Amino acid sequence: MATAFSFAQTILFSKTSLSIRTNGLRSFSFCLPFSSSSAASLSSDKLQSKKWRQPVASVLELGGVKIAKDDVLRDDPTNNVPDTIFAKLGMQLHRRDQHPIGILKNAIYEYFDTNYSNQFDKFDNLCPIVSVKENFDDVLVPADHVSRSYNDTYYVDAQTVLRCHTSAHQAELLRRGHTHFLVTGDVYRRDSIDSTHYPVFHQMEGVCVFSPSDWEASGTDGTTYVAGDLKKCLEGLARHLFGAVEMRWVDTYFPFTNPSFELEIFFQEKWLEVLGCGVTEQEILRRSGKTDNVAWAFGLGLERLAMVLFDIPDIRLFWSNDERFTSQFSSGQLGVKFKPFSKYPPCYKDVSFWINEAFTENNLCEVVREVAGDLAEEVQLIDNFTNKKGMTSHCYRIAYRSMERSLTDEEINKLQWNVRELVQSKLNVVLR
Repeated sequence: MATAFSFAQTILFSKTSLSIRTNGLRSFSFCLPFSSSSAASLSSDKLQSKKWRQPVASVLELGGVKIAKDDVLRDDPTNNVPDTIFAKLGMQLHRRDQHPIGILKNAIYEYFDTNYSNQFDKFDNLCPIVSVKENFDDVLVPADHVSRSYNDTYYVDAQTVLRCHTSAHQAELLRRGHTHFLVTGDVYRRDSIDSTHYPVFHQMEGVCVFSPSDWEASGTDGTTYVAGDLKKCLEGLARHLFGAVEMRWVDTYFPFTNPSFELEIFFQEKWLEVLGCGVTEQEILRRSGKTDNVAWAFGLGLERLAMVLFDIPDIRLFWSNDERFTSQFSSGQLGVKFKPFSKYPPCYKDVSFWINEAFTENNLCEVVREVAGDLAEEVQLIDNFTNKKGMTSHCYRIAYRSMERSLTDEEINKLQWNVRELVQSKLNVVLR
């Protein structure tokens, strides 16, 4: 949904036709009806400093589309997709019926199937590699929006990205004639490192389109009618997932819906944002050939809700293959409380350096993830000062911890040494 893009930031742990190449994405061009569109301006210094990668033979199949590793990790100056992110493509946690993400998805499916007589089409295997136009332009993301930046989004090339939100498929589905649908998928965002942030997470959005005959008998206008239907639908969904909880609606702003709302529930003695939603902007419908219609849309982050429903304390656990984690969950069992099994202590290491104008914290986190993967539990700025010469120093504390075993001093020291080397070489900062 259009609004899901914004919801990915405000709800999911808020802080904050392709030019076909002869060696490019030919194998999945049919699922990416790309057209040219200007990408976000990327820093030339950053692009020139990037190391080109030697492609590695590896093929995935997503949504019936074959994707080779060198289709994603391209020798292209605009490409900023690391190996660690490519490794997550194709894992599709939302399609595993015994995984918390899949269990939650199926519970939401059950609600819509039961209450809407199977009217909603379901899509959970759409190709995550989309055009800039699909990801941004089609859902009215402004041309100067920060989300288009190299710092926030994974670019395959200047016109192609790993989807930031499931809304990237909305316009195409509307053009195909779908009027009631749910889209679930893995989405990708360059982000910070802590217990609630991860560069890959999962979203679900819903869209429902109404015709004039739906609201004319109600005596109200289309927008009022659709907004009322939306709230009734989502209040029912919240009760289905959380039980008889107190709820409240909060008026908000999203550029893709008007009016726009957030639903909060009072759960475990505090107010919790569950999702964002609204009445779809008419421009989105108009571009899809639905000039006389009104629609609603909602978007939610599955990790956000799963962590609450299953008492999962660290987002990295969703990616664990440890049987002590995976064996705790069964298909159809929503809300089974996770029993912690890791008592391993974290190890803290600090790194200090003089930053430059191009430095961003997201770039630092990418370097840490490249070295430590999921052993990096948190990266936190602990000191920041500017000297008399105008030079600014940052000191970051990195917490290393495995969810499954004890880390040795030797491997932690090696990780930290590699982080320091890459921080200096890739980010062009001066270590202190």
